[in-house]
Amino acid sequence: MTTKQSLLDRRDKTLGPNMSTFYDDPVHLVRGSGVWLWDADGKKYLDCYNNVPHVGHCHPHVVEAIAKQAATLNTHTRYLHEGILDYAERLTATFDDPLNTALLCCTGSEANDVALRMAEAMTGKTGLIATDHTYHGNTSTVSQLSKTNTPKLGQANHIRFVDTPDSYRPAGNDPAQYFADQVRAKIKELEATEHGFSALILCPFFANEGFPDLPAGFLDPTLKVVHAAGGILIADEVQPGFGRIGSHFWGHQYQGITPDVVTIGKPMGNGHPIAGVVTRADIMHTFRTAFRYFNTFGGNPVSCAAAMAVMDVIENEGLMAQAEDVGTYAKSMLQELANTHETIGDVRGKGLFFGAELVSDKSTKTPATEYILRVIEELKNRGILLNKIGVHYNTLKIRPNLQFTRANADHLIDTLDAVLTDLQP
Repeated sequence: MTTKQSLLDRRDKTLGPNMSTFYDDPVHLVRGSGVWLWDADGKKYLDCYNNVPHVGHCHPHVVEAIAKQAATLNTHTRYLHEGILDYAERLTATFDDPLNTALLCCTGSEANDVALRMAEAMTGKTGLIATDHTYHGNTSTVSQLSKTNTPKLGQANHIRFVDTPDSYRPAGNDPAQYFADQVRAKIKELEATEHGFSALILCPFFANEGFPDLPAGFLDPTLKVVHAAGGILIADEVQPGFGRIGSHFWGHQYQGITPDVVTIGKPMGNGHPIAGVVTRADIMHTFRTAFRYFNTFGGNPVSCAAAMAVMDVIENEGLMAQAEDVGTYAKSMLQELANTHETIGDVRGKGLFFGAELVSDKSTKTPATEYILRVIEELKNRGILLNKIGVHYNTLKIRPNLQFTRANADHLIDTLDAVLTDLQP
């Protein structure tokens, strides 16, 4: 009989040490359907975390599209094929002009790596700015943008970091202007070096930073600063994109801005590895001229079939509207819980990306960093999978796939209520 410990031992031996797992008692998953997952013992879990199966675990339409194309043809883009063109046209139609060209690859890390090269091609410079609590991927270049998982590659002196926006503990009298002023100061620093200023990269939803509640227009002053300095803005839409926030298909559209480059990934193929970069034609042409870029698997027919099927499901099943409705409903119930549980300091989010920041003292807003670990573990024990995020790692990160319903939200909130009642800080 296979045990969890035997699997952990095999992982350590075969895959190497320090392979991370969720939870003190890891979950051994064997099956998924819709918003549900089952472990090897038959226990059922409500998946409130995994955004990769964007339209539901093992959605039959996506599975059928993958199988049909895999049984027909799969090759790379040096041969002509309608699939990549049909998908790229459908994808770019969800963006506002002039974002009308696309490059397909396999991962969000690759997409962001390409985006940085696009910035270099357009500006002739290499200096970059990111927030101080973000994550944009794990290639050697992109990993240097993270301060939370600092790569051992030496000092990245072409990168500057700005403070993460925080709606619960806002900085300055005008947080939007404060953020823009920080970016302006870092641009000045970079322009005084041999690197110069190339790009600001950020998630327009600031997902890893704890998804602060920022009003539409928050990034307007920052975009003006970036463009005035001759740089470009890269919007990493890997987490908020594809209708997750409900009101808009993309996070930057809610903000009311048009980035120069947009990177997308995880949810595109519902688990099949596909990612991409969407940008203006002039940027794409400049990049293609400056760099020889080819990706063996990027844009292959099977990946494009999976991605096209995801778009079908989002549209045909009205999942964007569902995300708006269910997210608003769930967030309102979470706000009601905040009235009865002193540990809930702040409730925030949009669509099916929401959560609560847990604190040990509401008056001082002291992060309950250790307590949240107990809460997450106990939720798992009671059949709810979610995780934590944010600058202080004390914010519940609730990010279910778009099949999540009001009934699922009731189950989640009722269970969370019971856990917070039973587990005293």
